[in-house]
Amino acid sequence: MKTTRLKLGLAAAVLAAILAACAAQTGSDGSVAANELGGVVTSANGPEAGVWVIAETTGLPTKFAKIVVTDDRGRYLMPDLPKANYNVWVRGYGLVDSPKISSTPGRTLNLTAVPAPSPAAAAQYYPAVYWYSMLTIPAKTEFPVGKVPHQGEWLHVLKTGGCIGCHSMGTMGTRTIPKAFAGMKSPDAWARRIQSGQALPQMARDINRLDAQRAYVQFADWTDRVAAGELPFAKPERPQGVERNVVLTLWDWSTPTGYMHDLIGTDRRKPTVNANGKLYGSPEESTDFIPILDPKTNTATSVKHPVRDPKTPSSKDSPMQPSPYWGDKPIWDSQTSNHNPIMDEKGRPWFAARVRHPNNPDFCKKGSKHPSAIVFPLESSGRHLSMFDPATGKFTLISTCFQTHHLIFAEDANQTVWTSSVFGTGVVGWLNRKMFEETGDEVRSQGWTPLILDTNGNGKRDEWVDHDKPLDPTKDKRVLLNLYAVAVNPVDGTVWGTAWWSPFPGYIVRINPGPDPTHTALTEVYEPPFPGYGPRGGDIDRNGVYWVSLSSGHLGKFERSKCKGPLNGPKATGKQCPEGWTLYPLPGPQFKGIEDAGSAEASYYTWVDQYNTFGLGENVPIVTGNLNESYLALVNGKFINLRVPYPQGFYAKWAEGRIDDPNAGWKGRALWATESTRTIFHNEGGTQNRPRVVRFQLRPDPLAR
Repeated sequence: MKTTRLKLGLAAAVLAAILAACAAQTGSDGSVAANELGGVVTSANGPEAGVWVIAETTGLPTKFAKIVVTDDRGRYLMPDLPKANYNVWVRGYGLVDSPKISSTPGRTLNLTAVPAPSPAAAAQYYPAVYWYSMLTIPAKTEFPVGKVPHQGEWLHVLKTGGCIGCHSMGTMGTRTIPKAFAGMKSPDAWARRIQSGQALPQMARDINRLDAQRAYVQFADWTDRVAAGELPFAKPERPQGVERNVVLTLWDWSTPTGYMHDLIGTDRRKPTVNANGKLYGSPEESTDFIPILDPKTNTATSVKHPVRDPKTPSSKDSPMQPSPYWGDKPIWDSQTSNHNPIMDEKGRPWFAARVRHPNNPDFCKKGSKHPSAIVFPLESSGRHLSMFDPATGKFTLISTCFQTHHLIFAEDANQTVWTSSVFGTGVVGWLNRKMFEETGDEVRSQGWTPLILDTNGNGKRDEWVDHDKPLDPTKDKRVLLNLYAVAVNPVDGTVWGTAWWSPFPGYIVRINPGPDPTHTALTEVYEPPFPGYGPRGGDIDRNGVYWVSLSSGHLGKFERSKCKGPLNGPKATGKQCPEGWTLYPLPGPQFKGIEDAGSAEASYYTWVDQYNTFGLGENVPIVTGNLNESYLALVNGKFINLRVPYPQGFYAKWAEGRIDDPNAGWKGRALWATESTRTIFHNEGGTQNRPRVVRFQLRPDPLAR
């Protein structure tokens, strides 16, 4: 036995020596440059293919990390490292983290991976979806359960229709009970934990959409089984193919108590705008300080977003119970509730942000002569518009009658800003940006319209019956829906979105503005066919095809051109075009015991790379893999999983694609994200975490410079 072990040890040593001799061949010219690290990753099992090499430093103006993947021979090349001292280590499925080695760029650094000593140790590095899929779901035969009539609706609330709309489930911070609640029975601990902190109102709202007591037992059973040592029933695969070509760069920004909704760095309509420039974040309910990252200097700063009225409400006043992480003090203090940014052709970020008290001014209300107020008066709006000019450092605040949530520029002469609202009275609003910038008149420059279906089928908008009234064959019909996502079709100028907070299973929405949207806009709604349900974030490609994240664990593709039946008239109320849909199950296991196709994955948003800003091609839909801790890109009908392995818990709500230099190959193109979970302290690193900006680059092979 000793002889066998000795032979195996000698064989491993010889193999390691051979690989070490090849380590300098990591670059195309056979060397490691002064701003690179390269080498070979091996273990007792030989070369380790498809594992991550991580280099991190605190020696720059903000914390910085870079991550690459090894090739099929265990080789790696980490390019473009700023001069600093780095901790370098190996992470991968089937491993535990290797010891961190201090190094500087310009070295050949061979690394020794550490195989996991047990399945339990290996599972600690699995993405959240593998842990969350262990949750037991009531069987179809048990429904109705409480107020929920269908199993799909129950799952919708447990996913992006509720719980996963704000943070991941399945991370270490969610699959375990905080020590502060360890003395409670598990269902009571769950009831208490969702009352913690300033998210109490939303958490209580969503759990009470279910049978709350049943849900507490369900979650308690899950965390009890995890505590007892039960492991996920499925295992992830290491990166394959082009997944090994990804280079990740991470920067810290904002504060440990801040969180981001998303970021912006270019004009969606022309992604070469603001090349190599700064990126701007939206910190939503956490703070009024907009974080700004300069990736050229590795510097993170911030600017405070103002309000018009000092009496504007703040998230600081939200009801709460003490947090097991932060105690009894509020950690969020935001008057602006800055939710979502876009950037114009001048490199100026525009925001959906609160600028005043929610009570609307008189021009919005009944009795006003404003054209939109005559058609549909509005009493309140909880979020409005703003613009920041980096050249002057000043904000322009725009008071809108309509609620804003997401926003997007149209490709029209008026530079129209279209907005979604998510909640409210069922309108879509817009700002004529050309008029506003020429006149400064925020009243005349804005408009809104209710969502009207052409149920009498005559092709134009007429008098309508309200949403709660029966159809009238001579009239149209108003629907009480609020857009969540918003996008403009570049083919015909129609406005598309999702009605997420709507009767299950939800809708995608198409609005044809017509020549005078206040009076002429007509709406169409389309319900996803089962097993798809729960549209959340969606986007449109350059051909007018709509792509949407579904909480059923699918990416939905909707092609209106394939519709066979009438798209207006009394039967066109949502179910009129099942043939227009294609459903793509997302990666990751389905919940155990659920027979329907799909995944436990709960994607928050789909963003379409219209201009090949990343390198996978034009019009590639890129899905936020919120439980896969990744982006999921659909190419030729198959998903490419672009995972962020460190820190564990990556969760995005948007993607940003920018072309810094169209002639620089892979280095001139990138996807950008910011960690968007509201609970960054649930992730690896705990309360010391700050949100991070992540840049994704795709080189032609794992060793390309």
